[in-house]
Amino acid sequence: MFSLEPKDVSVGKLHQYLLGAVGPRPIAFASTIDAEGNPNLSPFSFFNVFGANPPVLIFSPARRGRDNTTKHTFENAKKVDEVVINIVNYDIVQQMSLSSTEYAEGVNEFEKAGLNMLKSDLVKPFRVAESPVQFECKIQDIIETGTEGGAGNLVICHVVKMHIKEDILDEDGYIDQYKIDQVARMGGNWYTRARTGMFEVPKPLSTLGIGVDAMPEDVRTSKVLTGNDLGILGNVESLPENGEIEAFLGENSEDAELVKSGDTEKIHKQAKVYLEKGKPEDAWKILLAK
Repeated sequence: MFSLEPKDVSVGKLHQYLLGAVGPRPIAFASTIDAEGNPNLSPFSFFNVFGANPPVLIFSPARRGRDNTTKHTFENAKKVDEVVINIVNYDIVQQMSLSSTEYAEGVNEFEKAGLNMLKSDLVKPFRVAESPVQFECKIQDIIETGTEGGAGNLVICHVVKMHIKEDILDEDGYIDQYKIDQVARMGGNWYTRARTGMFEVPKPLSTLGIGVDAMPEDVRTSKVLTGNDLGILGNVESLPENGEIEAFLGENSEDAELVKSGDTEKIHKQAKVYLEKGKPEDAWKILLAK
C-alpha cells in the first residue's frame, strides 16, 4: 500500500488525492450577493447536511491552492450573512459547471450560465429557479481552517426556509430519490448521476467561456436545445469565424443542405447531435451558418 504524510506532498497533489478518495460529494450551488447587492452563483463540493434541529448545512469555499486567493462567494458571505444553497440535478449540471468559471467580480453567473433568478422569501440572495430543492439560509458562523492556499472556510448555514418542486415528491409527500435525479462530484472531470452512474464534464476553460448570455437569441431560446446543451455551448472561448463556417459547410454537404432549408428545428437537432459527440465547435458552426 502506498502511504504518505500530507506534509511530504504538494498541496495540489494532496488535493487531488483527497478529491479522488472522498466521494461522491454533494454539490452546494451557492447563491450570494455582495455589499452592493450584485448576485453571485458558484458550486462547491465540500458540502453536506449536519443536523435537523436546527437544520444546518455547511459548505467550504476553500482558498485557491495555486495563489492563495479567496473566492467571491467567501468574500460575500463575510459581508452579507445570507446564502441560498441550491441542489444540483442532472438537468442543470452543465450550466452549474459553466458557472464555476472564474468570471470577474460583479459578473452575474446566473446570466452567464443561462439560469433564472427567483426571488427568495426570507433572505436577499436569489434562488436558482431550475433547482429541484432550494434552501434559504442565514449564515451563523464562518470558520477559517488556515491562511495558506488550499485551506478551507467552513460556512455554517441555518436553514430558514426550504423550497421543493412538487414534481419530485412521491405519493407520501417525500422526495423521490429517483425523480430528483441528483448528481455528485468525484475526482478529475468525473461526476456521478445517482440513478445511472459515472460521467464526465470537462472542466470550464481556464480562459472565460462566452456564457449563455452572449448567444444569439434563437439559440438561447431554442425549443430543442436543453439547459445542459446551452451550458456546453457557453463554455467555448469564442464563436467560429465566417471562414471556418464556410469551410465546415464545404466539407459537410448534408449540413450545407440543411442550412439552406432554413428549418431551425432540424438545424438545432443536428447541433445537438454534434454536442452529444463532444463537438461543440461544430455545433456552433451549423447554428451560426446562414
